Amino acid sequence: MSELWRPSEARVADANLTRFIKCLNARRDLRLLDYTQLYAWSLAHPEDFWSELARFADVRADWGSGPVLENPTAMPGARFFPNARLNFAANLLKFADDQPALLFRNERGGRSSLSYRQLRAEVGRIADGLRAAGIVAGDRVAGFLPNIPEAVIAMLATTSLGAIWSSCSPDFGVHGVLDRFGQIAPKALFTADGYFYAGKKLDSLAQIGEVLAQLPSVRQVVLIPYVDADTDPQRLGAAAARTRLWHAFGTAGKAPVFVDVPFNHPVYILYSSGTTGAPKCIVHGAGGTLLQHQKEHSLHVDLRRTDRLFYFTTCGWMMWNWLVSGLATGATLVLYDGSPFHPKPTALWTLAAEERITIFGTSAKYLSALEKHEFETGDHLDLNGLRTLLSTGSPLLPEGFDFVYRSIKHDIQLASISGGTDIVSCFALGCPTRPVYRGEIQCRGLGMAVDVLDEQGKPVRGERGELVCTAPFPSMPVGFWNDPGDAKYRAAYFERFPGIWHHGDYAAITEHDGVVIYGRSDAVLNPGGVRIGTAEIYSAVEGMPQVAEALAIGQEWEGDVRVVLFVRLQPGCALDEALRRDIRATIRAQTTARHVPAKVIAVPDIPRTLSGKITELAVRNVVHGQPVKNLDALANPASLEFFRDLPELQA
Repeated sequence: MSELWRPSEARVADANLTRFIKCLNARRDLRLLDYTQLYAWSLAHPEDFWSELARFADVRADWGSGPVLENPTAMPGARFFPNARLNFAANLLKFADDQPALLFRNERGGRSSLSYRQLRAEVGRIADGLRAAGIVAGDRVAGFLPNIPEAVIAMLATTSLGAIWSSCSPDFGVHGVLDRFGQIAPKALFTADGYFYAGKKLDSLAQIGEVLAQLPSVRQVVLIPYVDADTDPQRLGAAAARTRLWHAFGTAGKAPVFVDVPFNHPVYILYSSGTTGAPKCIVHGAGGTLLQHQKEHSLHVDLRRTDRLFYFTTCGWMMWNWLVSGLATGATLVLYDGSPFHPKPTALWTLAAEERITIFGTSAKYLSALEKHEFETGDHLDLNGLRTLLSTGSPLLPEGFDFVYRSIKHDIQLASISGGTDIVSCFALGCPTRPVYRGEIQCRGLGMAVDVLDEQGKPVRGERGELVCTAPFPSMPVGFWNDPGDAKYRAAYFERFPGIWHHGDYAAITEHDGVVIYGRSDAVLNPGGVRIGTAEIYSAVEGMPQVAEALAIGQEWEGDVRVVLFVRLQPGCALDEALRRDIRATIRAQTTARHVPAKVIAVPDIPRTLSGKITELAVRNVVHGQPVKNLDALANPASLEFFRDLPELQA
C-alpha cells in the first residue's frame, strides 16, 4: 500500500502522544522511542499503562487501594480498578469557563452555543429535576432524541446522579424503541417533539405516545419543544399527566452534585443489532468507558482544548457516546441535526468551514456518497484549520482514501477507525505520529491486545482472519442487562476462542503494523456502517398477510453493503411493485430507514437448519460465490441453489 500522508516533524514533536512517551520515560525510567515501542510496552505492562494514562488525562477519581487489574488472566472476569470510585459526568465537566462546550447547528440554519459554564448550570438544573422525580444511582433514564444539546445535558444530568443513560434516535419505529427500552424499564424519558431531515419537519410525538402507552416503568417524561415552540404535551395522550416541558424542569441555579460510584458501575446501556431476537442490552461501565475514550481522544486523535470536534452521528449510534466524551479534554463539540446532503452535498463541509472544525468525523458510506456526487471542496471552502478526518461505520476502501486526498484535502490525517457498540470504542484507529497508507487503519489501539487468528486459532500476519483481543481492556462490557450468569455475554464474545474476545470482524494486520477490515464475519447487516438486526426486519415484514417468512442478508455492493430481503409469499400472492412498496413502507414505519432493503426478491423456499432456524450466513455465502461449509446442518440444502447467480443482484 502506498503512503498518502506523513506527519511533519513539528506535528510529531507537538503531539500529545509524544508528550505521553516523554512523561513515561521520565516517570518509569524507560527509553521508548516511538508508537511501536509504546504499544508493546502497553501490552506488557497493562497495570502501569492504564494508571499512567489516567494520570496523564487527569481522570478525577478516588483510586482506593488494591490492584489496578483484578483477575488479569480472566476473559471475561478481569476487573480494572476494582476499588476506585468516580463520577462520569464530573470528569466531562472538569471545566467551567466561558469557552464554548457545545456548538449546535441544524439543516435549517439554526445555531446555538453553550459555554462550559452554561453547560454545568443546565446539567445542575436537569439533575435537580431528576432527583425530584426520584431518580437515584442505578436507575435507567432513556432518551428518544435527535442530536441536540439537550441530549448531552440530559445524559450528563443522569450520570451525575449515578443513574444509567440509554438513547435511541427518533428515526426508530415504535417496535424498535420498545424492543430496547422495554427491556431496561427506564424511570424517566426525555423526548423532543420532532427533528429535521432532508428538508422535512418530522414528528416524534405520535410514536413516543405509543411507546409510553406500553412502557409503564416511565414515571417522568420531559418534552423538549424543538421543531415547534408551542408543542402541546397533550399530544402524548395519557402520558401527558407525567410530562414536564424542558424549560420548566428542575430548579435554575442548582449546581450539579456528583454521586461517586464504583469504577465498573454502569453508565450506558447500548444495544446489539437484534439479529437472533430482541437486541442485547450491552452495559458499559463508567470508569472503563471514560478511560478508554480519554486514551483515544488524547493520544490517538490528538484532541486538545483548542480543538473543535465534530462527528456526524445520531443518538442511536455509539459514536454519539464517543463524541460527547470529548468534553473531558475541554474541547468544543459541534453537534448537527439533519441530512448531510441538505440543501446540497456541501452542507457538512460548509459547517466545517464556518465553525472552524479541526477534527471531522463521519462514515465511510458518506464519503462514498460524496464521491458519487463528484464532490470537491474547492477554493470556496476554507478548510485550512481541518487537520484530521475520522471515518468509521464500515471499512473505508482504498478508493475512498484516494478520494479524500484528491477531493477534500491533500494535507490531512485520514484516520479510519474500527471498533463497535460492543466496546463503545475502538480496536484499531489513528496515530498522529505515523504515516497513512492507502486502505489501512494506522494502528492497533494502545493497551488493546488485538490480533488476527486463522480458523485454527493461530495468529497470522498479512492474511485475513478473525479479529480478536487476547487480553482484558477497561471498556469490555460490564455485562448484558438481564443476563443471569453472563450466559449471553459469554456466548457473544468468548465461545469461538475460549478466553479470547472474538469480535466478528474479518481483518488482516499489514506489513506496516496497520489493520485492514474486510467486513463482518457473521451475518449482521452493516449498511453504511450501521449494524442492522434482521430480527427487526422479520418482525415488521412477517406481520404482513402476504408474507409467509423472510430472510435478509447484506450484499457487498459498490464498496459498501446493501440490504437484500428475500420473501416467501403466501399461496396465491405475487410480488409486484405495489407489494414491494408496501413491504418497504412497513419496514420503514416499524424500524428505521436504514432497515429498508435495496432489493426485495421472492423465493420459493428459505434454507433452514435441522433445528428449524433460517440460515442467513449460508445464503450470504452463496450470493457472494463463497462455499457453504455447513450443508450437513441444513434441513433443505437444495433450496440454496435458487440464490446462486440471481440476475436481480447484479444491478
